[in-house]
Amino acid sequence: MMAGALKLGSALLILLVTYIAARLARRGVRRLSGRLDATLIPVLSNMVVWAVYAIGALVVLDRFGVNTTSLVALLGAAGIAVGLALKDTLQNIAAGFILLGLRPFRVGDTIQFGDTLGTVREVGLFTTRLDTVDGLCISAPNSNVWGQNLINYSRNATRRIEIIAGIAYKDDIEKGMAVLRQLVADESRILPEPEPAFAVRALADSSVNLHLRAWTRTDEYWEVYWSLMKQLKPALEREGLSIPFPQRELHIINQTAETPKEKVVHE
Repeated sequence: MMAGALKLGSALLILLVTYIAARLARRGVRRLSGRLDATLIPVLSNMVVWAVYAIGALVVLDRFGVNTTSLVALLGAAGIAVGLALKDTLQNIAAGFILLGLRPFRVGDTIQFGDTLGTVREVGLFTTRLDTVDGLCISAPNSNVWGQNLINYSRNATRRIEIIAGIAYKDDIEKGMAVLRQLVADESRILPEPEPAFAVRALADSSVNLHLRAWTRTDEYWEVYWSLMKQLKPALEREGLSIPFPQRELHIINQTAETPKEKVVHE
């Protein structure tokens, strides 16, 4: 009776020590945040904690006289069966390790895969958590993130701005080009290299489309883009240029017994 009580007491003590060790291990990993990539911290923390719990459980079982060698072999066989049943879950884990190894993005990067766009907050073993621009939190399975074309909007230091300005066919193209050049010259956040480009993009159905390409820092992209778009319309109007509405000509022919008549309707 006394021996059983001692075993139970020692097992409880081992569990308590395991719990404390797991908490200390988690804190230790998180203290490495200044040395390790923030993307790795959550996964490493969970792995270390579960490893400590596994060791503690084996010590407790050994304390009660359980043959841990046979148990490990049994768990390995059971793991194969569980792995087949949880194929999708294991795919997420494998994708999580791939994401952590190759690091196509880091915590804080803005990424897009499929129709999902957001800022990465955490990469776990099973899911990647993102915050969207409209304040939603998305937990996406890692296999979905890795299994699609992945766009990282934050990885490169610079990003190209593209603006298309449509002017009427009666307007002077060179005046339109001069407006775009002046907008770029007045915007100090536009980078001199690569050099901004100006061209006629297309002779569209209702307008001549002028095309501006310029580079800016990635973290200033949207501010510069919105600033240029805000200034574009007033700048064109000051030069007497117009942004035409879509137009269509319909030729309606009325057939009569006497003479055909044609009407032209402008939309």
